[in-house]
Amino acid sequence: MAGRIDDLRANLAATVPAPPEMATYLEKVRAQAYTITDAEVESLKDAGLSEDVIFEQTVAVAIGEGLRRLDAATRAIGG
Repeated sequence: MAGRIDDLRANLAATVPAPPEMATYLEKVRAQAYTITDAEVESLKDAGLSEDVIFEQTVAVAIGEGLRRLDAATRAIGG
């Protein structure tokens, strides 16, 4: 399993930085992904972002947050 986690970290590190106009949306993905609405995604598309960019950045932030939480849990249990 460690190898797969390392692969996720490597893929995340290679992700192109998010466009600045995605900052608010991506913070919401980090903190409260369940509250994202179709309208928020549509507003990103209206701002000229492609569905691919929106998807890739959303997944990257979700993975990053998951890894952050995994690392915190590992530290908490003394790993």
